[in-house]
Parts: sequence; structure tokens; C-alpha cells
Amino acid sequence: MPPFQGETSPEVRASDFDAAERAAVYRAIRSRRDVRSHFVSDEVEPEVLQRVLEAAHAAPSVGLSQPWRFIVVRERQTREAVHAAFTKANEEASRIYTDERAERYRNLRLQGILEAPVNICVLCDENPTQGHGLGRQTMPQTALYSTICAIQNLWLAARVEGMGVGWVSIIDPNALRKIFEVPAHLSIVAYLCVGYVREFASEPDLVTAGWEGRTALSDVVFNERYEGRERGE
Repeated sequence: MPPFQGETSPEVRASDFDAAERAAVYRAIRSRRDVRSHFVSDEVEPEVLQRVLEAAHAAPSVGLSQPWRFIVVRERQTREAVHAAFTKANEEASRIYTDERAERYRNLRLQGILEAPVNICVLCDENPTQGHGLGRQTMPQTALYSTICAIQNLWLAARVEGMGVGWVSIIDPNALRKIFEVPAHLSIVAYLCVGYVREFASEPDLVTAGWEGRTALSDVVFNERYEGRERGE
């Protein structure tokens, strides 16, 4: 994959990062993967997990609301309950595909719930008292957006620690709510599998499996106004 423009820029203004540090940041972004396989059984050291969670907690949030909550899951019995919920949801999801696409779906590896030694259920308080509502009057969904920023921070921090992260979205949030006794005022945003891996793939699994290809940056960047094609064209 070609480097980011920032890696080759001859000038850097108002930056505390030298060239090697900048390159490391871009490398982490470029080599981050949604990991569903390759997890190893090695335990995640408490101090490493702490650093990763601190990185997540350092994410930007509208009004400094910090609406995210993290449930760290290690117990096998709990992960087995989550895995059962995934299996049920995955069976239902597979029914929308037919023919060749259905066969490809069945061959995809879509979770690492039992293989990854740590799972994290990410929650969001969509109406937090912290921040006093700043920035959410016109776009209240920014609390959720802030939580997604925390997840991305977590993902990149895990990558530089040599750990993979897999986002399991094929699961009924109500099943997770029951398993983790999540109160009604909190939304379930993500279920993540976290752990050390044997390797990081050079390309996303969905590209390798032929499920979907990458979109060029030039297809999604516009000047002054939207000039993209409508869906289906």
C-alpha cells in the first residue's frame, strides 16, 4: 500500500514529532486490521491492557463528556454465552445471501470470541450529564461518535502493543444487554476481541477472501460540494 502523504512531506510545522515518530503513527494506522483469527492463547498483561484502555480514555469527546464505558471480559463461561449469541445471529444473517455470495459468507471467519483471551464490551451513555450538553443540541448522536473515537484509539494502541482487535457486530445487542446486565440508559456500541496474534495480515481478510475491495481515496474526496455518484449508479 502506498504511504500516506504525511510520511513524505518535506516540511513539518508546529510538530513535536520527528520523522521516525510520524512514520510510526502512520504505520500503525496503515497496518491496523480487524482480526478474527491468528489469536494466540498468551494472556494480556494487566499493565498492557491498562495502557490500551488509557489510550481509549484519551479520545476526543464532545463537550468533554467521555460517554464511553468498558466491560473487560476474561471468564470463559461469559465468552461462551457471547459466542452462543453470535452463532444464533450469524445463522440468521447468513440467510440474506444466496449462491456464490452465500458460499463466501459461510467461509468467512467473523469472530474470535473464544480464541482471544480478552473481550471488551463497549457501552455509551448517549445523554451524559458530564459535559453539560455542550455540542449535542443540534447533533445529539455525537456522544456515540465520541465512543467510536475511543474504540479507534484502543485499536491503534493495541496494534502497537502487538495485539489484534476484532469487532463482532453480528450479535444481538439485547443478548449482550442481558449477559452483562447493562442498564437501559446505556447503549451497546461494540463487542471487541483483543489479544496477541501470530501475525498481522498485509491486507484485510475481506479483501483476501474476495468479499469486497478497497475504494480509492480519490473516489470519496470532493472539493467545495458533493459530486459523488448516487448509490446504484
